[in-house]
Amino acid sequence: MPSYRPPKIASSEITPRSVYMKRREFLTAVAGAGVAIAGGKSAVADALNATKSNYTVDEKLTPLKDVTTYNNFYEFGLDKADPAKLSGNFKPRPWTVTVDGMVSKPGTFDIDALIKDFPPEERVYRMRCVEAWSMVIPWDGFPLSALLDKVEPLGSAKFVAFETVVRPEEMPGQSGVFQSLNWPYVEGLRLDEARNPLTLLAVGLYGETLPNANGAPIRLVVPWKYGFKGIKSIVRITLTDKQPLNTWQATNSQEYGFYANVNPAVDHPRWSQATERRIGEGGFFGANRHPTLPFNGYADQVASLYAGMDLRANF
Repeated sequence: MPSYRPPKIASSEITPRSVYMKRREFLTAVAGAGVAIAGGKSAVADALNATKSNYTVDEKLTPLKDVTTYNNFYEFGLDKADPAKLSGNFKPRPWTVTVDGMVSKPGTFDIDALIKDFPPEERVYRMRCVEAWSMVIPWDGFPLSALLDKVEPLGSAKFVAFETVVRPEEMPGQSGVFQSLNWPYVEGLRLDEARNPLTLLAVGLYGETLPNANGAPIRLVVPWKYGFKGIKSIVRITLTDKQPLNTWQATNSQEYGFYANVNPAVDHPRWSQATERRIGEGGFFGANRHPTLPFNGYADQVASLYAGMDLRANF
């Protein structure tokens, strides 16, 4: 099977994988030292602390091999290994993303122009799957809010809807008589969720161009929500005043809803969400089980978005 590999993002635009661990060690050491200048901690130390707490986690990274070969990407098949095995024919270049709906400046943007306009930055996030497994992934991308600012949402816009590409000739999971899901895959966020600084449009991981199996060339990462909210291979983003339906909610509304916030106190109807299995650590039980954190550990940054809401409701 022929294989397509997009050109690497220029080293000036994305952090090389080889420096990730050194940079994280540096951040930890400097922040821990609490570098002091006249009268207290320096602004540099404060900035490093802020970066560390918001966009980095002090946890072991999931190995690159696991991140790129253990995926749910049903457009390529139902098995976790299918995306890596069956995505070789998928072509993520050329690529455009259309942003439309309730915006002042709708447009269709070339992916490489977006990367030039919004140079990718490093974000090390926890990823929690609704299936109760998890990873820690070093993403490269830019805040969704930056793209939203570019198109200037109208005051009437309340939600952001996302749509993935449909290419059955390149995505074998979209072809055949019997389909696991309806295509295109769709997702949605409230506008304030989309504007949260944590919400990322990822174009790379581990310092490399985003692999086909992980949603090339651009995908959504919302670290406080279950992973199915992270729509891959995005081709359209639409601002709307109506709450959009997402694919899994449409497929099984008894088990999946709109918000999908990680909550260890609310079990999936068929399994507990109190703990999670960290991929890459081996085994199914014992030390490999981690306690699930409310909002996946990002409560300080996002809990205020849901003040007054019943967080025990179905996702």
